[in-house]
Amino acid sequence: MKHYRMITMAAAVMSMMACSNVPPPEPYGAIPSPAQVAWQKMETNMFIHFGPNTFTGSEWGSGKEDVEVFAPTDLDCRQWVRTARAAGMKGVIITAKHHDGFCLWPNPMSSHTVARSTWMDGKGDILRDLSEACREYGLKFGVYISPWDRNDPTYGTDGYNEVFRKTLDSALGEYGEVFEQWFDGACGEGPNGKVQAYDWDLYHRTVHRHQPDAIIFSDVGPGCRWIGNERGIAGETCWSTLDTAGFEAGRSPHRDILNTGNAGGQAWVPGEADVSIRPGWFWRESENSKVKTLSQLLEIYYGSVGRNSLLLLNVPPDTRGRIHETDSLRLMEFRSALDKIFAVDLSDGAAAEASQTRGGSGKYSPANMLDDDYDSYWAADDGITASSLTFTLDGPKTFNRILLQEYIPLGQRISRFSVDVLADGRWTKAAEGTTVGYKRILLTDTVTATAVRINIEESFACPVLNGFGLFMDNMMAADGNEDGRISRRCTLMPAGRPHVLDLGQIRTVNGFFYEPGNNGQGGSIICYDLETSTDGKTWTTILKDRMFDNIVNNPVLQEVRFSSPSEARYLRLTPTRTELPDTYSIARFGAL
Repeated sequence: MKHYRMITMAAAVMSMMACSNVPPPEPYGAIPSPAQVAWQKMETNMFIHFGPNTFTGSEWGSGKEDVEVFAPTDLDCRQWVRTARAAGMKGVIITAKHHDGFCLWPNPMSSHTVARSTWMDGKGDILRDLSEACREYGLKFGVYISPWDRNDPTYGTDGYNEVFRKTLDSALGEYGEVFEQWFDGACGEGPNGKVQAYDWDLYHRTVHRHQPDAIIFSDVGPGCRWIGNERGIAGETCWSTLDTAGFEAGRSPHRDILNTGNAGGQAWVPGEADVSIRPGWFWRESENSKVKTLSQLLEIYYGSVGRNSLLLLNVPPDTRGRIHETDSLRLMEFRSALDKIFAVDLSDGAAAEASQTRGGSGKYSPANMLDDDYDSYWAADDGITASSLTFTLDGPKTFNRILLQEYIPLGQRISRFSVDVLADGRWTKAAEGTTVGYKRILLTDTVTATAVRINIEESFACPVLNGFGLFMDNMMAADGNEDGRISRRCTLMPAGRPHVLDLGQIRTVNGFFYEPGNNGQGGSIICYDLETSTDGKTWTTILKDRMFDNIVNNPVLQEVRFSSPSEARYLRLTPTRTELPDTYSIARFGAL
C-alpha cells in the first residue's frame, strides 16, 4: 500500500507538472494594447462640456461670440473632480475647444481663448486647473479638441492643418499625462465658408508624440470608437473589433456598424458610449428639471458597460462654473445604486465545473472565473468552440443580473451563448446573447435558483472566460422601454412639405419647440424656415435657414426663442434640409 501510495503520489505530481506546462491559448484576431485594456477597465468616465455655449444656450457656437460671453462666476475644477470621484468615475474629459473655436486654455495659435477674456484678468487656464485637480484626486485627465473651427480664419485651407497641429502641441504637451484624446468628427464650414480636409495622420502622430499611451477617440478610432448614437446604448451584439480600411473620422461606416462592430474586424477599436445626463450637452437652466432619472442612468449603464463598452457620461457645469446640485445629487444616487446592486455577488461560494478544460489543467480551471484575479481564466482546448460551464450555488439564490467576462487580452471570441438556471429541480433558459467581450451584464426576470449553466454555443476560437457573477437589482424601475426613454407617437411628413400648427387664436409667441420621433426614428429636421401668420394666408418669416445643432446625433426636444415676440395664430415649419431624403418626423411641435 505504501509503495502503491508513493507511486500514486509520484504520478499525481508528474500529472500536475504536465498540466502546469499546458500552454495558454494563442491570441485570436485583433487584440487590445495594454493601454486599451487599462482604458476598458475604467468602465465609467465623466465628460465635461463647458465654454461659451454654456452662457449663450447654444449646442454649436458660431465662432463669432464675444470672448466676454465666457464669464463663470465661481469656477471650481476641484469640485468637478470631487464629484466625478464620488460617482465612481475614473477619468474626466473636458471640451478644451468645441466647434466655436474658443479655447479653455491660452492657446498661442488662437485669439479666441480665455487669455483674451476678462475672466481672471486673462490669466485663467482651465486645462491647468483641471489636470492639477485630477492628479490631486487620483483621476485620469483627458482632452476633447474639435478639429472643426468656426472662428479660425485659416480653416478650410492647407495652412489650417499646421495650425491645428500646433494647437495639439499646446494642449497635449504642457499639462501632464492625457489618457484620452477625443476627436469630434464634425466637419462644417469655417468663417470663410470653406470646409477643411483634415490631416488625420498628422493629428494622430502629434498626439502620440506627446502622449504615446493616449487612447485616440473618433468615429473609427484608432484607440476607441463612437458607439453610433448619443444615447449611451451599445448594440446587443457589440464587437470590439472593426473594419477600418477606407474610413476615417467624419467618414465612418454606418452608425449601425459602429453600434455593433464587426465580427473578426481587422482592428481592435472598442466602443465608447457617450451620453449627457441632460437633454443637451451644455448646461441650460431650462433643463434643471430634465436631468435623467436613476432608472434611465441604470439602463444606460447596463446598455454600455454591460454591453462591452465604456460609458462616458456628460455632466456639464453651469454658468457659475460648478456642477449643478441637481446633477450632483443624481450622480450620487446612481453611484449608491450601483454599489448596492453589485456589493453582494451571489455566486460567492459556488462550485464550478466545465464540460472541458484546457489540457485538464487547474491553471485554466472554471474556478478562476470566481476569483478576483483579472488575469486568471478558464479556457478550453484548441479546436473546441462549444462548451458549457456549471456553477452550483451554495444554496438557493435570488437574482436578476448575470455577469460574464471574456479575457480580452487574448481577443474577443464568443459569438453565441445562452444561460440556463436550475430552479425547482428543472433547468430552464434564463437568457441568451451573442457577444460577451470585456463585460456582459444580462438582465433577466427575477429567479431563485440553485445552479447556473453557461452554454457557449459558437466561438471563433476556443472560448476564454475570466469572470462570472450573480446580482440582484431592486433599484431600477421597469418602464416598458428598452433604453429608459418615453416612447412618443410621431407624425411622418414628406421631406419637402411644411408643417402648419393652428394655435386656435391669435396670441403672443416668443418661440417654438420641436422634437423628432423617438430616438430620431423617421428622421429629423436639420435646417428649417419658421414663419408666423395671423390668418393662415399672409406669412411673416421669423427665422430663415436656421439649424437644429447636433439633432441627428442627439434627437431631443429643441427650444428656439425669437429675438422679439410675434403675434400669431399659425406657425409654419418648413424643412430646408432633413436627415432622410424622403421623410421627417414630428413628435412635438408647439409655441413658446
